[in-house]
Amino acid sequence: MSLPRRLLNPSSRPRIRPYYISLSSRRLFNAEAVSHPANRVQVYISRATDPYLNLSIEHFLLQKSPPESVVLFLYANRPCIVVGRNQNPWVEVNLGLLGPGRSNVVDENGNNEGSVLLVRRRSGGGTVFHDSGNVNYSVICPPASFDRNKHADMVVQALRSLGVSGSRVNERHDIVLDIPGPKQTQTFKISGSAYKLTRLRSLHHGTCLLQSPNLPLVGPLLRSPAAPLIKARGVESVRSPIRNVGIQDTAAFEEAVVAEFGAMYGDVDPEMISVSDAEEALDNVPAIAKGYAELKSLDWIYAQTPQFTFSTHPTDDDPRPRPPLPDDLPPDFRAAMTVRHGQIIEVSGQDLPASLESAYLHRITDWRSKVDSEPVGRWLNNLFGIIDKS
Repeated sequence: MSLPRRLLNPSSRPRIRPYYISLSSRRLFNAEAVSHPANRVQVYISRATDPYLNLSIEHFLLQKSPPESVVLFLYANRPCIVVGRNQNPWVEVNLGLLGPGRSNVVDENGNNEGSVLLVRRRSGGGTVFHDSGNVNYSVICPPASFDRNKHADMVVQALRSLGVSGSRVNERHDIVLDIPGPKQTQTFKISGSAYKLTRLRSLHHGTCLLQSPNLPLVGPLLRSPAAPLIKARGVESVRSPIRNVGIQDTAAFEEAVVAEFGAMYGDVDPEMISVSDAEEALDNVPAIAKGYAELKSLDWIYAQTPQFTFSTHPTDDDPRPRPPLPDDLPPDFRAAMTVRHGQIIEVSGQDLPASLESAYLHRITDWRSKVDSEPVGRWLNNLFGIIDKS
């Protein structure tokens, strides 16, 4: 059944009365109910903050919800960098800033969060930063109902209902915020989207920067020192200026998104997924447990990376100029290697040992043990995100 034109074009329909939710009275997550044919419209709000768990629940909803159903899933994660399915973490992320004590990430109350996690999702798209001030939305629907702008427009309508008048969807299907200035309007990205399309189901999920307390850290976290030396296959992120929307109350945003989703597909009570509910699902739902273990594995995070080359000097395949090498490296230092799915398959140049071939890049814990030169080892540790223990 096709949707009425006024629902397909949210900007043309009259405003609706917000559909506010009482969190204490909502039903709890029931994995069996997800696949019940009668559940044609489903809404879930997760209070878990484990990104591996939330993405595994999302994948479960994608796989198990009825083919003709529509699903909305909202969640916020603890601080993490999330790369796309076909991205290169050595290009996208400053890996040396991940791990305990390496970045001063905080929650909305200023409490230290400890570390930034690295996550590879199952959908495409670019790299994003998540924390408690970023609410993620996910819409799962039949392929016939999929449109790259429709559900981004849904979020824009939710923002406008909360007074964010400058928000819109741009030509890249991202949500941006236009801020008028004395000379010209400045445009900032506040939400990026990614997609996963299967024969029976379509997934569109995105971020929304409401009030991240860690915004100044995003640039350094997403600036890899190794990127100028790597030619990568796969998808590279498009860098854009970002900013917070300025909405302090994440529950109000959730309520507004649920209201817009209800206007499009029919009102339904959201099902709350508490931390204990999510952990119980992890313990008792094999599909969620399997997905969780896969997302946390180093082979998924790193070995899924498409083939790339690393070279200290321009080559025929990668003639880009390289940044100057450190002064303490040996004179005329040259090094190159080819890496496929995380494994070094070829070493060339005069200054890396052939013994590196077949080693996995992400399993090297100290380059000083792999090369003859202490300065070279320290430099490679810095490039590839390894903190010297000495």
